[in-house]
Order: sequence, then C-alpha cells, then structure tokens
Amino acid sequence: MIKSLTVAAAVLLAATASAQAPRAPAAATTLAEVEQLLRTAGYSRIHEIEKDDGLWEADVSRDDGRFREVYVDPRNGEIFDAFDGRSELSVEQLLAKAKEQGLHGIHKLERDGATWKLEARNARNQPVEARLSGHDGRLIHSERDGWL
Repeated sequence: MIKSLTVAAAVLLAATASAQAPRAPAAATTLAEVEQLLRTAGYSRIHEIEKDDGLWEADVSRDDGRFREVYVDPRNGEIFDAFDGRSELSVEQLLAKAKEQGLHGIHKLERDGATWKLEARNARNQPVEARLSGHDGRLIHSERDGWL
C-alpha cells in the first residue's frame, strides 16, 4: 500500500511540475504564426516581416512607440530583441563561442540587434555565413557562402 501511494504521489508531483514548467514558444514557420507570436509577446505594431538568413526579421514597436528590428527563430519561436533586458555577450565572448562551435577564420563580424552575423569557415573548412545569438553565442543559422 505504501509503495503504490509513493508511486501515485510521484506521478502527481511530476504532472504538477510539468504543468508549471515554462513552455518553449511554438515553431513560427508561417508569416501568420510569426505575427501572432510577436503580438502575444507584446509588440503592438508590426510594420514588416520577412525571411532573412534563415530567420524571420520583423520591424516592430511596442506601445511606448520605440521602433526596433527583431528576429524570430522559425524552429522554436525565440524572439531576439536587443531591448528585451537579457544580457549580451561581449565580442570576445562571442568569438570564443563561435570557436567552440567549429567556426574559424572569421573575417567579418557584425552585430545585428540581438544577433551577430559573421563570415567564417566551418569545421569542414567550408566558407559560411552564420548568425549567432547575442545572448548566449548559440549558432542559430548557418549556410554555405556562395552555395547555390
């Protein structure tokens, strides 16, 4: 009896924990899904949305009227906004993260909102254009440079 009560308590505890755990945003693969995701996140005015380097790029503003450019990862719906209060990596930290992910020979680096665009070589020594998160240095998109 005690054993079955313990199992039942564990199942109840696991169900409660999963119900309270923060859920990742849903994938945003269509224009309508991206627009809904941005509105849900509090962007009251959406001026333009387009695909750019494998991500959704949106020109948006909130009720405060501050205009900004944000990026949305279509795979998980994460919004990259330089004004969302999350900490940003320094250039040195970002370069170290890029190296950890096999990127080397970086010859162009440009901050683009809460992301960084770079031109480098991947672990297979192929030229690539890559985009990394400015928050944690994670590679969010990469494509071969000049590849048709």
